[in-house]
Amino acid sequence: MIAPTAPAVPTAPAVASRWVHPAAPDAPGDYAALRERFAPVLQEIAAGSADRDRERRLPHAEVRALTEVGFTALTVPLARGGHGAGIETFFRLLIDLGEADSNLPQLLRAHFSHVEELLLGEQGPEADQRLESIAAGAVFGNASHERSTATVGDLSTTVVRDGDGYRLDGEKHYSTGSLFADWIDVSARTEDGGRARVTVRADAPGVTLRDDWDGFGQILTGSGSTLFEGVSVPADQVRVRPNGGDGAPTTQTSFLQLVLLSSLVGVARAALRDAVGFVRSRTRVYSQGSGATAAQDPLVQQVIGRISARVAAAEDAVLAAARALEVARSASEDDRDARIDAAELRTIQAQLTVVPDVLSVTTDLFEVGGASATSTSRALDRHWRNARTLSSHNPVIYQQRAIGDRLLNGTDLLYFWSTGETPKSS
Repeated sequence: MIAPTAPAVPTAPAVASRWVHPAAPDAPGDYAALRERFAPVLQEIAAGSADRDRERRLPHAEVRALTEVGFTALTVPLARGGHGAGIETFFRLLIDLGEADSNLPQLLRAHFSHVEELLLGEQGPEADQRLESIAAGAVFGNASHERSTATVGDLSTTVVRDGDGYRLDGEKHYSTGSLFADWIDVSARTEDGGRARVTVRADAPGVTLRDDWDGFGQILTGSGSTLFEGVSVPADQVRVRPNGGDGAPTTQTSFLQLVLLSSLVGVARAALRDAVGFVRSRTRVYSQGSGATAAQDPLVQQVIGRISARVAAAEDAVLAAARALEVARSASEDDRDARIDAAELRTIQAQLTVVPDVLSVTTDLFEVGGASATSTSRALDRHWRNARTLSSHNPVIYQQRAIGDRLLNGTDLLYFWSTGETPKSS
């Protein structure tokens, strides 16, 4: 994996982002040209998807191939060596990647979020250097969540002063993408109770990456645990956030959710593709069927038609939310919060559409055939397992309630939430 020279965390004074411009529809050629560029890699990834799932073979080679063709630099500006893709083009291509293998958009979620933060955040030589390193192939992973005794909203991972630098200690779970990364963004608690974003080399002394994710779906995302034991961190790799940096309206919430939803739409597309392929190849029919072949049976045709409609509806919902996000990213200061809120609402509504539609698709595909559709050689079950696992992120029940509360009572949407132990009563 490419490991360019370490770029420092941006420390330059904050200035307006020069990479985000007034929203405009992507030129039709942008997506088509990029899709053509990536087509050979996406085809190769799709061809090995079922075998990788069956063998639990982590997609290191596939991630490397994506860096080599510049997929991981999709939204990096042209001036910094990337493709300069707009948000809608980005999510369309992410859906294409999800169709090839739904593990890949999710394992690159933290990476693309890191790029987004660079584009919308402080600008200066340090940010430029990091964007250029990403265009050269650097990949960023995530270590934010904990499965510890920390209470809700707290962290047990700490970063403390140690000479001229810092020392990082703690254990993270759900470190999605870190097994494939050159760098890891770590959330930690400071000595005074604040929060910090710490960026460390994935191969730094004291960093242990474990492939111990035991979920039944999305099994190749590298969402295991990461142990940090006395990791030395230069001072310029630590960004302290005294107030935690939580709660203010931000486009990052929508962006992160849309990555998961794009992966889900990719699952649905792949399920439809495999259902059609299965029916077309099927020579066995039921005596009570209504066609000479499965493909000519009106009931089978009905199932395929219903599946295709749900796939289209799910994709449309994601792209509509992506367009709202594009508007919010480039909104003026006076209009910014309102546009962010509109994008967040549209993203949550998309989630409430996509999740049930994709779960229905990945269940209904088994209605087009008999027990042979459940053969492990076909690996059709991976679509439901992957869809169910992706759908369990940011549970739908809380999102449904949030929209209802908003519409009925005007309650603000949440832009930050966390998990942890329930505080014990004294």
